[in-house]
Amino acid sequence: MHKNKLPKYFLFVDKYEKNILKNNIINLGIIYRNYLKKQNENDIFKLRSYCNKKKIKFYISNNLKLAIKFKSDGIYIPSFNKRITLNKKSLTKNFAIIGSAHNQMEIKKKIDQGCEAIFLSPLFKVKKNNKNLGVCKFNLLTLKYKNKFFALGGIRKQNINILKILNIYGMAGISYLKKNRPKNLGRFL
Repeated sequence: MHKNKLPKYFLFVDKYEKNILKNNIINLGIIYRNYLKKQNENDIFKLRSYCNKKKIKFYISNNLKLAIKFKSDGIYIPSFNKRITLNKKSLTKNFAIIGSAHNQMEIKKKIDQGCEAIFLSPLFKVKKNNKNLGVCKFNLLTLKYKNKFFALGGIRKQNINILKILNIYGMAGISYLKKNRPKNLGRFL
């Protein structure tokens, strides 16, 4: 497997916005995932350009053809996608395969699909889901595997300190990283 330096922080976006970030987080990756409508290639182009300008790694969800066309840094395979299986050897050296999971079965599936890093969620309680993993279950799931894990789900200012006791490579967010520039994020990871 190729060694690819992954960012420590990931932000999920579903469209291009002129000022995506209100801060300058170092070591950030942006994942474009739009499941509600057809992929907007104009948005992807603008996001790719934004990421190049800001030196941010850029990933596209669920579509290898678009990921290659826009020279993304990798592909993100969501937990519900059980059909894509990628061979890392057939991709460029620095192309990353990352995915998400919610339980042990999904973690195994992501590993089978070639994912080198897995977003495990939800760590904390979130609005759309009443179930969350919590710290103990999260750590138990991650200790079984050699893959890199990212905490995702319900991360807020009130619970960010808990990240330092998790077995994680980094963290991801949909809203937290977009709005905040947490002080010394690096000390938690």
